[in-house]
Amino acid sequence: MKVGIVGLPNVGKSTTFNALTKTQNANAQNFPFCTIEPNSAIVPVPDKRIDELAKIVNPDRIQYSTIEFVDIAGLVKGASKGEGLGNQFLANIRETDLILHMVRCFDDMNVIHVENSVDPIRDVEIIEQELLYADIQQLEKRIERLKKQARNNKGAKAQLEVAERLYEFLLEGEPVSSFKDDSDAFDTLKKEMSFLTDKEIMYAANVDEEGLSEDNEYVKALKEYAASKNREVIKLCAKFEEDMIDMSEEEKREFLADLGAEESGLEQIIRKAFAKLDLINYFTAGKVEVRSWTIKNGWTAPKAAGVIHGDFEKGFIRAEVISYEDFVKYGGEQGAKEAGKMRLEGKEYVVQNGDVMHFRFNV
Repeated sequence: MKVGIVGLPNVGKSTTFNALTKTQNANAQNFPFCTIEPNSAIVPVPDKRIDELAKIVNPDRIQYSTIEFVDIAGLVKGASKGEGLGNQFLANIRETDLILHMVRCFDDMNVIHVENSVDPIRDVEIIEQELLYADIQQLEKRIERLKKQARNNKGAKAQLEVAERLYEFLLEGEPVSSFKDDSDAFDTLKKEMSFLTDKEIMYAANVDEEGLSEDNEYVKALKEYAASKNREVIKLCAKFEEDMIDMSEEEKREFLADLGAEESGLEQIIRKAFAKLDLINYFTAGKVEVRSWTIKNGWTAPKAAGVIHGDFEKGFIRAEVISYEDFVKYGGEQGAKEAGKMRLEGKEYVVQNGDVMHFRFNV
């Protein structure tokens, strides 16, 4: 899973990236465009279930699922036409699975705002307009190519018809995600174009210390706006997230408790991102390794096995399955077997979140 952190310049993107990835790779300064090239880092996904499995199995190593964060340079009004540092940054967003839109929700005369005032809804609409304009421009170019191809290609003709209807839809200010069409031509168009306005978006409300304990007016306005779009709002303080980089888990919990928060920004983002993208985890647990594997909710056992290796899917015979709860309750695989809690599942089995699995397959 690849999450792109976007927003206006100087709203806390790079500070948040550094905190989320426990690095200082991204230059975070009090002026616009201090980030030019996108920074990226792969981060292990915290999961207490892995830790519990490891206590029982005592493996040589533990491997968590991972998530990649990309700190994308600030966008400004007119970015799709080359304003600021241009639309090269819009191309960086196309490569992500989910957009984390950082929004400034605090007042501070010492922190520059590119629009000279704090207004979360205006800021969100600036970015989302640029994403829309970028999709329109990209679609215009595709339509021109499809017109040439459609003369001798039925597939291109069908795609052209959908593309022209979608183009008119976008001109009305609507995102690709709201366009209703269940044709193969539209599915192909979406996969090839990777539309910006078709991506899942979550908002990260960057607040000060007071804003963490109680929603300020900026956060309330952002939450109301997000609710109208069926989107999540995660409230965090980028500065405090950065302060927690070198803390132990115990120190972090005490620090969050003092602030009246239950989860860090990273934990909130990962939990809600998994839900938004409909992702779950299953586990493999052996002496060599206890490992978490990320799959789409609803995948069958062979497809889930394919995440480990393609041969597992091709030669799938069956899966040995123990629920996470039973694995822990009965002290591991042997105890679960003796209690009759291990199941043999075939090709039609839909993997459940937290399943501990062992696959049998033919090479």
